[in-house]
Amino acid sequence: MSAASLPSYRAADGVLDLQVEGMTCASCVARVEKALKKVPGVTGATVNLATEVATVNASGDVTEAALAAIRKAGYEATVRVAGKNEAKPESHEGLQVALAAALSAPLALPMFVALFGYHWMLPAWSQLVLATVVQFHFGARFYVGGWKALRAGAGNMDLLVALGTSAAYFLSVYIMFRGEGAQHLYFEAAAVVVTLVRVGKWLEARAKRQTTAAIRALAALRPERARLIRDGVEREVAVESVRVGDLVAILPGERMPVDAVVVEGDSHADEALITGESLPVAKHPGSRLTAGAVNGEGRLVARTTAVGAETTLARIIRNVESAQAAKAPIQRLVDRVSEVFVPVIIAIAFVTLLGWGFANGNWEQAILNAVAVLVIACPCALGLATPTAIMAGTGVAARHGILIKDAEALEHAHAVRVVAFDKTGTLTEGKPTVVAALESLGETSGERPPVSAAATGGLSPKVLRLAAAVQRGSDHPLARAVVSAAEQAGLEVPAATDARTIPGRGVEAMVDGRRLAVASDRWAGELQAAGRGELAEAAGRLQDEGRTVSWLLELGESPRALGVLAFGDSVKPGAAELVRKLRHLGVRSILLTGDNAGAAKAAAATLGIDDVRSGVLPEDKARAVTALRSEGVVAMVGDGINDAPALAAADVGIAMGSGTDVAMHTAGITLMRGDPALVADALEISRRTYAKIRQNLFWAFIYNLVGVPLAAFGLLNPVLAGAAMALSSVSVVGNALLLKRWRPA
Repeated sequence: MSAASLPSYRAADGVLDLQVEGMTCASCVARVEKALKKVPGVTGATVNLATEVATVNASGDVTEAALAAIRKAGYEATVRVAGKNEAKPESHEGLQVALAAALSAPLALPMFVALFGYHWMLPAWSQLVLATVVQFHFGARFYVGGWKALRAGAGNMDLLVALGTSAAYFLSVYIMFRGEGAQHLYFEAAAVVVTLVRVGKWLEARAKRQTTAAIRALAALRPERARLIRDGVEREVAVESVRVGDLVAILPGERMPVDAVVVEGDSHADEALITGESLPVAKHPGSRLTAGAVNGEGRLVARTTAVGAETTLARIIRNVESAQAAKAPIQRLVDRVSEVFVPVIIAIAFVTLLGWGFANGNWEQAILNAVAVLVIACPCALGLATPTAIMAGTGVAARHGILIKDAEALEHAHAVRVVAFDKTGTLTEGKPTVVAALESLGETSGERPPVSAAATGGLSPKVLRLAAAVQRGSDHPLARAVVSAAEQAGLEVPAATDARTIPGRGVEAMVDGRRLAVASDRWAGELQAAGRGELAEAAGRLQDEGRTVSWLLELGESPRALGVLAFGDSVKPGAAELVRKLRHLGVRSILLTGDNAGAAKAAAATLGIDDVRSGVLPEDKARAVTALRSEGVVAMVGDGINDAPALAAADVGIAMGSGTDVAMHTAGITLMRGDPALVADALEISRRTYAKIRQNLFWAFIYNLVGVPLAAFGLLNPVLAGAAMALSSVSVVGNALLLKRWRPA
């Protein structure tokens, strides 16, 4: 799967991703967003400074109009291909920075040696030559960016740097031609500020590149070749040539080229970079393979289930990129500030100029102080504070099997106070087995299947046979358990027609000319099915033992019970520890399940959960989650189709990766492994990331609140201001990168 095979315009979703070049600060972000929102057909637009990506929501294909709007605003843009976010090579920029530093060093050296009592200065004409090259060659980008901003009626970092350094440069030219001598020139201020800003942007770019390391690592997992088997012949082809349904061979040590199901062979797969699972996972016929995983010791033959942009790996990359490009709600404050930031700073610099000039008549000093104000106030750090932390946080989470799909989920998760859990498949293994299949006495007469009860381990063959027929097309864990029990007993399961799932209640179908249903205890009660009384005592006893009970019913004008089935399911290892860990974090756990009270209470007792709500229908789950939101931010953890409404109703939906696609699409966070411990890890990385965002914003605001007054009052010269400005951006990105050291507990 090449990067080009991944779509950049997702017409079904009405989303267009654009790579924008030339943005330098939060003011640039605001200008690009304004330009895009004016395009007819655009319903929303967000721009991320750290990734330089514009995400456009539109009611149609607005690609050309959006590109034109960005160009008119003074920037360049291209349509972005998902998964292809490689940063530009750094060698050219690094060379430019090195040359600028080499030319600026002779100008700055006299300032340094003066600290040790040596007074030496380059001749004026030498200073002019060196400063001119730095100012108008290496600083040309600031003039271009500033001019584009002015044409668009706005300001940005480039404009501030261009104004500040130009003032220092032309003041020096004026003094030089007035004949006051080399010692009164300020060429070093202009040249060194240009160099320091270029150095800062170069270091910033290198640091930002590290925040996307997780995406690049995932993208590197995609093989370019596959061993295709057609007509019994195995040949190596480009992975783009493989189609769904094709057979592929994977040799030991090779990466899986596509998503597939094993049809032949036994091996293990290393899925660490995809799911975060540290141990190899056993693979045998029927096992699912994920593109990008590494095959272990055995040769596998597998049938392709997904290729290209539809593989699990491609979806993970797309979702993480989407989360990294998204804008967190807290960023809105920065956006409002950035819209007025540059004009306000220019006004402060002008007041500084006039104030110093009229106060003491020293216009040279006044200009230098105004230059310091312009240089130190560049709003780079403000624009990078939030997106770099989100990029680093979502990236490291993805490496450990936690897929955070949007920045809003990340921001909300840090404040979660209540977690509501589904039971089956979430806190339990989700692989229940049939432990009892009792037949109604009214059904004991008549023809029985040609398999004895002894052959089925004491389970009623008739109940198993009919229940398996009804549920054969269902993907519910209980349905799979029934079908598996019937197959293991060697029962001949009749065909069913007109099957229909009733959410939260059960499944019904036509079997042998009868309308049958496998119903929950609640639905059977609602139908007031006849014959339940004689099995009620046994069913109640099974429920008290913590078993989940379903009823086999014959529907019609007078529904009647044909039998009862009981299922057992074990609690996942680590689930009880998860509940204890959440309690330690100050998070309350609630069990919200459609199972009967006995099964729910038995599981809750094992897990240590005090608040249990059983027999809850899907729509009731959503209402319960909505009600819980009055207690604080609520997370819902589930894995099934019936959990989707509750996942959508919660502040943060967390889906188990072992569950259904519907649940994963609805949730804001997906756990790529079925390990419940990842729930606590997801909350922890969210808290760490949000803490980094607050730290970055605090220092970015404090830096400007302290730096601008110091410069205005003449306590900072332009060179120190330039160094401080460059350091601010690098420190913000560096602080965000500390998240890469996070490891799940």
